[in-house]
Amino acid sequence: MRHTRHGPYLRRLTRLGLVNVYLVGEKDGLTLVDTGIGGSAPGILKAARTLGQPIRRIVLTHAHVDHTGSLGALHAALPDVPVLLSSREVRLLRDERQLDPDEPLSPLRGGWRPSTVPVRPLHQGDRVRSLEVVAAPGHTPGQIALLDTRDGTLIAGDAYHTVGGVTVVSERRPIFPFPALATWHAPTALASARRLADLNPARLAPGHGRVVENPVPAMRGAVARLEN
Repeated sequence: MRHTRHGPYLRRLTRLGLVNVYLVGEKDGLTLVDTGIGGSAPGILKAARTLGQPIRRIVLTHAHVDHTGSLGALHAALPDVPVLLSSREVRLLRDERQLDPDEPLSPLRGGWRPSTVPVRPLHQGDRVRSLEVVAAPGHTPGQIALLDTRDGTLIAGDAYHTVGGVTVVSERRPIFPFPALATWHAPTALASARRLADLNPARLAPGHGRVVENPVPAMRGAVARLEN
């Protein structure tokens, strides 16, 4: 896995040039955000060893297989490390596909690999050490983003991607159409993208594509493209 540093706390690990997971430094060790596609566990564990810090917790932004594909292998290697994701997304991880009565009746999309790994639920406003949980539904019903309260880094899951430029996930771009094709409800995704831009993050760390510094003008521009 390619390993790059962004600011004092964030490390991006990338496979196939497109699929990102993140290691976030904390005083007690590392928070792993997402687990990538299957086969990513050895590279993630090697990166943690290189940094000389243990992985203390795993946070999942959502339950699509490109974000959870190595969860089973990592849980087997790190059985005492807690796994956290939104309470709504827990059901999707368990392959419970029923929509709630107040959710848009749009079909769920994207790939899933059901898992029975024990998890702890997260809610809007919860803190995972330095990371604040921000609800970001749309790509999936229970997706979350994570805002590092120390330096303003926003780990956005698939609310945005940056392949070919900063893009709201529901915008279908020929260079990288897959996130849009896997998006559950485009209007909800756009509303979430707008709210994330309003957080004025200093750095955008997406699930797919490069990390972007000072991203707010580009985020607002991506939202505006879909509003016009």
